[in-house]
Amino acid sequence: MERKHKRLATPWAAGVAGAVFAILMATAIVLVRIALPDGVNADEATVDAGQRSAVRTALELIPFAGIAFLWFMGALREQVGEREDKFVSTVFLGSGLVFVATLFGAAAAASSVLDEGGQGSSFGRDVTYALLTTYAMRMAAVFVITTSTIGHRFGVLPRPLTVIGYLAGLTLLVVGANVPWSELVFPAWVLALSLNILWGRHPAVSRPATST
Repeated sequence: MERKHKRLATPWAAGVAGAVFAILMATAIVLVRIALPDGVNADEATVDAGQRSAVRTALELIPFAGIAFLWFMGALREQVGEREDKFVSTVFLGSGLVFVATLFGAAAAASSVLDEGGQGSSFGRDVTYALLTTYAMRMAAVFVITTSTIGHRFGVLPRPLTVIGYLAGLTLLVVGANVPWSELVFPAWVLALSLNILWGRHPAVSRPATST
């Protein structure tokens, strides 16, 4: 009985962790995008006190976003359990872990701006955007596609959300850094998935247990 209650609580944990990650990640992306311009004259841009404060706030949010994502990923994997496909599960787990590692690398690169004495670091900005929009989002794309595949295979995701997941994954995989702000697709998809988990799984928790 105790194990059953733990498994019933897992969807709730996944939904909450995913929503927390989506909010923190989207906020950090917006702050970094605003504070570190990616325009033609970015090399000549100076980083004022307000922009430095925005970067610092984003750097404080990213570790918590990474922790929430790991919790989200673990709770999702728990739902599959012994039915999981080893190949797809390995890609799912690997892409999620590499995404978090790359996200932390982007945060480390962005922190170099805080040590430039007011002058925008072209190198730090370029590395930040390369890690965030090219590498992290490619790993996010693989994570979205594998999650949608698992959800479709076991029938735990509605068809519209599965289609949206494949479209979001292809967008992140193909578009990448070519379209500014496209990285917001990932937290938006995680939020949609989390809300679906919270709403769709709630009735199952209150369902009375059948006696044997």
